[in-house]
Amino acid sequence: MRRLAVPAAALAAALALAGCGGSDDSAGGSKDDSKADLSVSSSYMPQPVSADMAAGFLTVVNKGGTKDELTSVSSDVADRVTLHSTTGGSMQEVTSFAVPAHGQLVFNSGGNHLMFEKLKREPKQGDTITLRLSFAESGPLTVEMPVKSATYNPSTGH
Repeated sequence: MRRLAVPAAALAAALALAGCGGSDDSAGGSKDDSKADLSVSSSYMPQPVSADMAAGFLTVVNKGGTKDELTSVSSDVADRVTLHSTTGGSMQEVTSFAVPAHGQLVFNSGGNHLMFEKLKREPKQGDTITLRLSFAESGPLTVEMPVKSATYNPSTGH
């Protein structure tokens, strides 16, 4: 029994010392996890079938340790871009969406989405539109969103 006590005590002491380390980032090993770290991927707009309205989809990724909130979206292609939540087949305009720490906010067909209202011009397949996403805590992100076919399916790429 005495043989196990010495290695166990040494292991306990080593773990206790490791727990005393600070969170000083000056050593260059770790990243600041105290704020959101946002990026956007998988953005697209299906070519609108209406002359005055379109939908948009994207994913906001947060690699940071703090949540943030998407509060608004704007684009020069529309008078207004609104945020819509879809729950149980019912669509409702909302004022913001949470972007969880170490998580993502997904806008997809049949789910949460962006609505481009009162289009100033009709985006065509092959065009790219520019969006500005504004957040409660982080600075704005500018996104280049490609216009795909009206029947585009991101899971197949067609």
